[in-house]
Amino acid sequence: MPQTPNSSINPANPRIVNSATSRSFPNGNPALGYNRAGVRNTDSAVPLHPAEPVVHDYTSDGPAPGSISFRWAYGSNVAAKNRDPRVQVVQYNEDTFVMRENVCVHWEAPFTYLLFGNKGALLIDSGATSNAKYYPLREMVDALITRWGQARGRAKVPLTIALTSGEDVAQNQGLSQFAGRPDTTIVPPPLALMKRHYGLAGSWPSGTGAIDLGDRVIDAIPTPGTHKDGVSFYDPYCDFLFTGDLLFPGRINISNEGDYVASLERLQAFAASHSVKWVMGGHIDMMFLPGKHYPRFATYKPYERVLEMEPELIAEALQYAREARGQKIMLIRPDFILFNGISPDQRTGVWPEGVPRINPPHPF
Repeated sequence: MPQTPNSSINPANPRIVNSATSRSFPNGNPALGYNRAGVRNTDSAVPLHPAEPVVHDYTSDGPAPGSISFRWAYGSNVAAKNRDPRVQVVQYNEDTFVMRENVCVHWEAPFTYLLFGNKGALLIDSGATSNAKYYPLREMVDALITRWGQARGRAKVPLTIALTSGEDVAQNQGLSQFAGRPDTTIVPPPLALMKRHYGLAGSWPSGTGAIDLGDRVIDAIPTPGTHKDGVSFYDPYCDFLFTGDLLFPGRINISNEGDYVASLERLQAFAASHSVKWVMGGHIDMMFLPGKHYPRFATYKPYERVLEMEPELIAEALQYAREARGQKIMLIRPDFILFNGISPDQRTGVWPEGVPRINPPHPF
């Protein structure tokens, strides 16, 4: 007789269901039917010719499964000779896409994220280049939306575009490509209008806003500190926390130390009450070696660190942000570097205690 796994609620986090071996189920209880009536959970289960729009069940007992085991294109010494795609796309799962601007188009190589729900899609950030000839972001987004909609029997998929910062030129330039696009809502970049859009005009930076994609509701969390209009986004389906410039594997330029510490405290409290699998930032500057990073304007980065960051790094960033208050200082950590009141080109001859000092391999 087949055995049915016993499950129990994890008291530390009621959203996570534990198996008898205390391992959380990645996307629902395996003792239950994989596809309930009218529900399709993966591309492989989507009918070839759906008679009606396919509805996805975004209820999950843990982070939805997906894969980002992929090496990002790392550019060229001579940018003009680079032949990599202008927009690199990785499909994390059937409803979540990660895109990156070619580092030879813009040295910051920002990431953008496309999330789908039952009623629409969300594009987080828009990259560093407005010229679609060099950075065809809208063309790529349109193609992904069309493909996704066709597979699910949806002729129309409304798009919302939201920025982690409207004043960050490495994340707002591609916005102009979407001007006049049908069925598109752009969260207004000016701070006052953005606050009003999220319903935070009277509470900023406290409170949270929401973007409902249809059974997949994305939280918008005010996080000023590197930019006065900073916003982070939380996806409860993949358990991703999208933090833009606030926390990423690279050179973090603190513009307001009080706001920065308060925002990290806010994120730490949020992560304590929500399941966070990874923190997903807006860039990668760090190498895979502790504390080592690429200089600004580098277009060849063969030894990059991975994009995703463990949620425990929120506490580490908070610890050192508190230490940096009141000082003009550069603080090197294995996974990021904090710059407070100094140039992002600042160098230091003092290597921090506790961070292994390993020289990178000679570039090939």
